[in-house]
Amino acid sequence: MGTVTLGVSIAVPEPYGSLLQERRAGFGDTAAYGIPTHVTLVPPTEVAEERLPAIEAHLAGVAAAHQPFPVRLKGTGTFRPLSPVVFVTLTEGVASCNRLQARIRDEAGPLVRDLQFPYHPHVTVAHGISEEGMDRAFSELADYEAAWTCGSFALYEQGPDAVWRKLYDYQFGSGRPIPAVPSQGGSPVDTPTVTPAG
Repeated sequence: MGTVTLGVSIAVPEPYGSLLQERRAGFGDTAAYGIPTHVTLVPPTEVAEERLPAIEAHLAGVAAAHQPFPVRLKGTGTFRPLSPVVFVTLTEGVASCNRLQARIRDEAGPLVRDLQFPYHPHVTVAHGISEEGMDRAFSELADYEAAWTCGSFALYEQGPDAVWRKLYDYQFGSGRPIPAVPSQGGSPVDTPTVTPAG
């Protein structure tokens, strides 16, 4: 068996996800259309294919132990100069994201891994582009706001074409994995089960 590159994240629902993806592309980030808008829980991680069943079972167990929680995005931040990233800031849901990612990366689980930087939940809107493009992202989304109730997280796989595609949504409370339905036209964006908040 070979290896696969996986990531675990909270999908930003529509209409917010597509809007931020379009804005990210507009700032000059050519990777935007291959990356569904999200809040990372586990960054890109290469694993042996044979570990997938254990990973899927682990994620279902984590999801079953959590309940839906409110998420609110407001304003922008940046990791510069440490890392060339501009993001939309979470002002609500941070503690829940922290608990989730810690459980998913638990030392006793199949997705244990070290992080390059301390965990900081956010929604990337520019990465590795020109300083001018990152400055635009930082200023033009400074007044951006969105809110919803998060009811699941998702497992993604990165394909050979560098596009991230959702494999499963894991529903909070039940842990029931819901296979992703391939989108029309090859778009990697799928809409998760959410209810608007606020």
